[in-house]
Amino acid sequence: MRRAIRRHCLNVTALATYLASAAVGTSLTGCSSLYSEGATAGAGIAGAAVAGTVTNNAAVATGIGLGAVAAARAGVQYSERVMHTYTQEQIATAAGPLVVGAVAPWFTKHSVPIEPDEKGRVTVSRVISTGTLDCKEIVFSVDTDAKKDQPASSSFYIAAVCRDGDVWKWASAEPATARWGALQ
Repeated sequence: MRRAIRRHCLNVTALATYLASAAVGTSLTGCSSLYSEGATAGAGIAGAAVAGTVTNNAAVATGIGLGAVAAARAGVQYSERVMHTYTQEQIATAAGPLVVGAVAPWFTKHSVPIEPDEKGRVTVSRVISTGTLDCKEIVFSVDTDAKKDQPASSSFYIAAVCRDGDVWKWASAEPATARWGALQ
């Protein structure tokens, strides 16, 4: 009987590993919601498999499962913040040297396709301050190319950038809540 339980646990672990890998693989298509849900589902399955091999106590198993899901969500949120910071850096770098009214392109090229590559335009709408604290208000677009079933479109956002030495950095606390939500 002990052998049957071990085989069952190994099969559950193998299945959980396979499903978690499939979820992660499917999620790397550029769709953030698939990435998030896939990671959470994979963590739930893996947590259940681990809990099943470690304990028969339902409370402990639930704790392991919830911990795995919480860790997966924290990992997803961290990776999204990294991607958003990268995008903000690209926009700030393009906007920094511009004078009021000038327009420059910006784009992102992600090494891991958790989110799609993006592009747009940025302009300086006004200089906020100069001297020891150089800051500019910017307006940037996120441009979407035309596809077979949808026309090209642009979304516009306002933010601020400031100079830190030779580098221009994102300075808005909440640049575009509709765009990035609480995870900028």
